Amino acid sequence: MQRKSGQKFVSVTINFGMVQVHRLLGARSLATHASVRQRLVPDYSARIRSLDRAWSKLQRPSLTLTEKILHSHASSAFDEAPVRGSTYLKLTPDRVAMQDASAQTAILQFMLAKRPSAAVPSSIHCDHLIQAYLGGNEDVQRAEKSEGEIFAFLQSAARKYGMDFWRPGSGIIHQIVLEQYAFPGGLMLGTDSHTPNAGGLGIIAIGVGGADAVDAMAGIPWELKAPKVLGVKLTGKLGGWASPKDVILRLAGELTVQGATNHIVEYFGPGVETLSCTGMATICNMGAEVGATSSVFPYTASMHRFLEATGRGDIASRADTAKHDGYLVPDAGAQYDRVIEIDLSTIEPHLNGPFTPDRSWPISKFKEAVIENGWPENVSGALIGSCTNSSYEDMTRAASIAKQALAAGIKAKTNFLITPGSEQIKATIERDNLLTTLEQAGGKVLANACGPCIGQWKRTDAAGDAPNAIVTSYNRNFARRNDGKATTMNFLASPEIVTAIAFSGKLGFNPLVDTIKDENGREFRFSPPSGIELPEGGYETRSMERYVEASTPDATQSIDVDIKSSRLQLIAPFPAWNKAEISDAHLLVKVSGKCTTDHISAAGPWLKYKGHLENISKNTLIGATNAFTGVVNSTNNALTNETGTIPDVAFAYKMRGSAREHAAMQPRFLGCVAIICRSFARIHETNLKKQGILPFTFKNPDDYDRIPAHATFSTVGLTSLAPGSPVSLVVRPRDGGEFQIELAHTFSSDQIGWFKAGSALNVIASQES
Repeated sequence: MQRKSGQKFVSVTINFGMVQVHRLLGARSLATHASVRQRLVPDYSARIRSLDRAWSKLQRPSLTLTEKILHSHASSAFDEAPVRGSTYLKLTPDRVAMQDASAQTAILQFMLAKRPSAAVPSSIHCDHLIQAYLGGNEDVQRAEKSEGEIFAFLQSAARKYGMDFWRPGSGIIHQIVLEQYAFPGGLMLGTDSHTPNAGGLGIIAIGVGGADAVDAMAGIPWELKAPKVLGVKLTGKLGGWASPKDVILRLAGELTVQGATNHIVEYFGPGVETLSCTGMATICNMGAEVGATSSVFPYTASMHRFLEATGRGDIASRADTAKHDGYLVPDAGAQYDRVIEIDLSTIEPHLNGPFTPDRSWPISKFKEAVIENGWPENVSGALIGSCTNSSYEDMTRAASIAKQALAAGIKAKTNFLITPGSEQIKATIERDNLLTTLEQAGGKVLANACGPCIGQWKRTDAAGDAPNAIVTSYNRNFARRNDGKATTMNFLASPEIVTAIAFSGKLGFNPLVDTIKDENGREFRFSPPSGIELPEGGYETRSMERYVEASTPDATQSIDVDIKSSRLQLIAPFPAWNKAEISDAHLLVKVSGKCTTDHISAAGPWLKYKGHLENISKNTLIGATNAFTGVVNSTNNALTNETGTIPDVAFAYKMRGSAREHAAMQPRFLGCVAIICRSFARIHETNLKKQGILPFTFKNPDDYDRIPAHATFSTVGLTSLAPGSPVSLVVRPRDGGEFQIELAHTFSSDQIGWFKAGSALNVIASQES
């Protein structure tokens, strides 16, 4: 869709907004779909007109797909051409999706916004609060009892504000979004970092904190710094054991966990057409592991097939027309800030880990790495599924390996756990006997939920703190993430590689070349896996039994929060800035190494306190390492000169007056006024700003090393804070002397307004009143 001087876009005459789509609902029907009230049928003609209005300011004859989608969602015309990496865009997302852990905070904040209903279609998905233990339905039933207070709170909020509600057991948020809500060329927000999974269906889906979701649900333009665009050109075609998971595992090794920060990763090239829609979703899902704002693919024939298979042929036909008119693909000659080329035909299976998703090993070199690093020889668990790899295609490829093993009389030699991504997937693979094959091979089917991937795993097979290794098809593998044990090493791989390793029981097993003994003692070697992109008999739709359709917002619906509850707590607005410089503040902790949201606000057993800010604040930075002592969760209390846990010292400072969403809200609740570091992840920096905390970076990164253990800190320049204005930190060590450090910030005018008001939410509430 290139434009020359004086040329106008051809607008597609499709005037559809949000419509109610009626279809038959059968408990076990084939290829039928329930009425999903908040399913959007996109108005591509309107998007093209919006982009046409923006074009005159863009000053380029060709655009990336990222630019087309973002600029067509601009809330108003911009005065001058946006500059990637610096200009803040104001956008109008199409929809919001929330998982049950982060939805608690989002809803509690939305209640303060004083809006009668959600301004955009929104959904709540119960997937994080189900602990993996007994398996399947039993774990769902356990969760319905233990988490009943939370589920009731969320369902009542959905009724009050007119949101879709997906009950426990319906599936993982990202799989359901892909199956039900995502559409090519759209823009959506999700309160989970792996929201970009939906990019496999050509939508820009961005993980945000609850406060950002509140912006969209309150009808306020959502702000995003214009991202740079990292182009990944794909050529060739995957073959043999190579899978889409291996594409992103390899890319993670090249980019590292920060390599795509403040970028949207846009895939293009002839290789794109060879990938399935769900395979592209896997690649987009793990874009979060390289720091990307989001990831997206252009519209392809496989997306059309997936839309048809999931009952959205109406969207597919309209997307076909929009692609013909140039909207859903990048223009020839589109300018990327960086281009990486990958020949898919050269990809081999990879395993990434341990303890970081960017430590990447081609399988041909992995056995050697296991030996050299002294990692455990045996695996204690093999886990497949999760939001990253639980599609029908994934499960058929894994099952093809299991069938080979069963035919040879071989069963899994380690704990083999399977997590279907949704009830729709589970019902379909059950009907097609794939689930039976996996179970006969020794697999145990868990609930359609996040489970071990996020630490919701009541693990009983790994006592003590001895190092142990697991292989998973998940997306993250930081220490303690899966089972709370710092000594559990998680190596990420494709479902088929994980499945093959399960039958060997050995971490260094390479199914491409290695053999194992069959039931007769003969050497057996696996053949490459085979998979089926989409079920020939259509998708089963049993998941719809656990879907509560949005109704007209009910102002009479009460949302009750017991003041004695340990799980839920109404949020009080944070106080506004006192219009003064920070003076003589104490250092809570100087953190060394990586400091992810897992370190700042750990999940696992703490998920139960997501709706109670005071209680969850007791886990603040408990995974962080003190740079002065090398000890985890330990810091000096400047008031008493005693050592304490980081949360205890923070509470002591707070009492004296001194996303995760909670990675920003918890420090704010504890009295934190500023966080200074070498660099920020996009979501965390935005969340801090939303909660009224000052995120600064060292203008000279080496100044991090000058921060002493015992000092007080003051600012210069805060009272005149403006976009790009200078701010300095005055450091006064306890042993005398004083020096000044230059700081940098990325505040926009609107964001400075958030800081002055005490939070972005305070600004929204003041506008309503």
